[in-house]
Amino acid sequence: MPASTKPSQANSGIRTDDAGSAYIPSSVRADGSTRKEIRVRPGYRPPEDVEVYKNRTAEAWKNRGKGGVPGAQPVEETQATKSKNAKRREAARQKAASEGKVADWNTFANGETGDGVQKENAQPQESGAVPEEAEKDKKARNLKKKLRQAKELQGKKEQGESLLPEQFAKVLKIQELVRDLNKLGFDENGEKKAVEEG
Repeated sequence: MPASTKPSQANSGIRTDDAGSAYIPSSVRADGSTRKEIRVRPGYRPPEDVEVYKNRTAEAWKNRGKGGVPGAQPVEETQATKSKNAKRREAARQKAASEGKVADWNTFANGETGDGVQKENAQPQESGAVPEEAEKDKKARNLKKKLRQAKELQGKKEQGESLLPEQFAKVLKIQELVRDLNKLGFDENGEKKAVEEG
């Protein structure tokens, strides 16, 4: 008995029967007519069946980054496929969870604003986080800088240099800047006033 009764088939469609003869099996054309079975010369190999020579060095070069680092754990594919927006949403969720806030992110992602309660609650926390003393110091530094610039311009004016209209307006605001510094508890030089006990 022959070892296998099923004929083998190549990529080109050429089959080999048990006797070892090669043939192209009969087939049906699109119009319904039948093609005859075609015998193939012994030893003939069609181009589709010829194995392509593969240089080992070229194959190794082509596959050089696919193996990964030996001994390292493979990277999870789910993290690599996340889009940039998905990563941002995930980071926002983690941040909100760490702050103790619970938000329905699906409504915010769809463009809805929700009831606005979370926004109102967030603003007092931000303003309360910055101490009033630091806020006063910041305003005082800003006013001190403006006052110094205005005094420099006043010195230029006294030396006879001509000033632009906006520079002249800064010189006129010197007294106003001094008043604002006094309201914040600073003197004309930007130093804190001594607290008067009475």
